Amino acid sequence: MINQVTPKPKRRQVKGLRIDIPFILAIICLLIVGLLMVYSTDLDASLRMGEDPGYIFQRQVMWVALGLAVAIFLSYFDYHNFEKLVVPMLIVVIVGLFAVLIRNEVQFNSSRALFNGSVQPGELAKMAVVLYLSVWLSKRDSRELGNLKMGLVPLLVILVSISMLIFFQPDISAAITVLGLGIMMFFLGGGNWKQIAALLGIVGTVGLVAINVYATGRVRVSQYLQGLQDPTAGSYHIRRTFEAVIKGKFFGVGLGEANTKFTGLPLPHTDSIFAVVAEETGLFGSFILIGLYVLLIWRGYKIAQKAPDQLGSLMAFGLVSWIVIEAMLNVAVIVGLFPFAGNTLPFISSGGSSIVTNLAAVGIIINIARQGEGLKIQERSKTSATVDLRRRDWRRSVSGADRHGNIR
Repeated sequence: MINQVTPKPKRRQVKGLRIDIPFILAIICLLIVGLLMVYSTDLDASLRMGEDPGYIFQRQVMWVALGLAVAIFLSYFDYHNFEKLVVPMLIVVIVGLFAVLIRNEVQFNSSRALFNGSVQPGELAKMAVVLYLSVWLSKRDSRELGNLKMGLVPLLVILVSISMLIFFQPDISAAITVLGLGIMMFFLGGGNWKQIAALLGIVGTVGLVAINVYATGRVRVSQYLQGLQDPTAGSYHIRRTFEAVIKGKFFGVGLGEANTKFTGLPLPHTDSIFAVVAEETGLFGSFILIGLYVLLIWRGYKIAQKAPDQLGSLMAFGLVSWIVIEAMLNVAVIVGLFPFAGNTLPFISSGGSSIVTNLAAVGIIINIARQGEGLKIQERSKTSATVDLRRRDWRRSVSGADRHGNIR
């Protein structure tokens, strides 16, 4: 399925493998904030589930510990090994998404999980799509991507099929995330503007048809439009999140002191946890949290630019973009800028599938950073600078040599 067309870059080992400290600190701070907020929302959420107080928090600590173990393992697992693993991983994801629809275990008006809510294949699907497209794009030059049958059509089949399986769970935000990541990576991988415009048009048309055909999509879009005209006419969920944000004012009511989580705020420990953050820490704490995601994406993109090859660049860019897009969607929903989508806030919301896959992505990014810092490049592939070229010169589509004679 994936054809090798460019030689692997030759690398020379140097002493002193380093990691990106600001990136690591951002992750640590987000995990600490996440555990604090899950602890704050635990009492009511655990009782609603029929469990003893502390149940959700204890499970979150367990999932964070497992996620950190996975991250540490993947930080030493050469990301080039994923070239052999992405196809089996994608097959497992597709089978899992079909199993979700067949079993139809409905929780909170959606069917997204298996094994009584323990495993959500949609979370793994996001990471699997990023890894698969990174490998797929790194093996093709601009001429192959410009060929309709070898570029746009295979990409479209993968993106639309997976996003539709996720959409009908329904998980609108995850479907949008998969499509958005695919389009961004296709652009950075060397896709031309005509194909990207066609891809956007096709995806937009399919999305409009799906929303109009599927009742849940119509209801959520209708409630969103009503809420834009009059916030008091929006959905119950959005009205309660607005209430929490307004109560928080600038400095918040204090950690653990929010009361909307006890008076009917839906899913305060998962989808609505940013509303609890806003109520307890105010705009001040909310902006600090958003600032951590800004730091995360900044350092992630720096790691992508310093990656040893195009595969590493695309992986780092795609994985960090996935995490931050999820965060942006969650915040946008809470403040009424986007239709209710049901996605979690990365590293903050309670949930095993989410935290483990997020930390797995962090481990891969750290591995790319370690190789980028610890290895000096002697030769790069002809397409290995696409990410840099797209950033610096929107008109260029082929590689060239810099003043030092290095291919870029």
